[in-house]
Amino acid sequence: MKLLIMSDIHGDYEALSKVFDYYEKDHCDGILCLGDILYHGPRNDLPHGYAPKKCIPLLNAHKDEIIAVRGNCDAEVDQMVLDFPMRADYALYHIDGHTFFLTHGHLYNEQTMPHLKKGDVYLYGHFHVPVFEEADEGYYKVNPNSISLPKKGEAGFLEYEDGVFTRYNMNHDILETLKI
Repeated sequence: MKLLIMSDIHGDYEALSKVFDYYEKDHCDGILCLGDILYHGPRNDLPHGYAPKKCIPLLNAHKDEIIAVRGNCDAEVDQMVLDFPMRADYALYHIDGHTFFLTHGHLYNEQTMPHLKKGDVYLYGHFHVPVFEEADEGYYKVNPNSISLPKKGEAGFLEYEDGVFTRYNMNHDILETLKI
């Protein structure tokens, strides 16, 4: 199973199109979306390719392949136009003997971590900063960065396959890997 993981789209159609180009080219099996899908929020500048109405059909075309969680910029009205559930604060995804705790990061974060066991993966977005690390307790913290408004490092997304996370920039260049 090959998964594509992205966060913080913020209605950036140009960035989302690049991610879906990779998804199709690399024959991924599913998408994990970590929130902030259509709206940019009052504290962010508009992304360069801001066009949330164009993002909707692109996302809905993959509705059966997306598992999404709600970000702090996602609202009930967004669910009215998206054909996949995206209003849960977290989701659990089991793969390769690991449990992935998917969340945006505004509710579950360094100050309010969920209960995680050794080998679990805390997958989050929100901060627009890439994170690839193993915690002292034996679980992993992974943040793909934002595809639209990175605050540190290059905008990017992740691929997960066979126990390895690979972080890509928007040109599909490998930035780093993490084996779990």
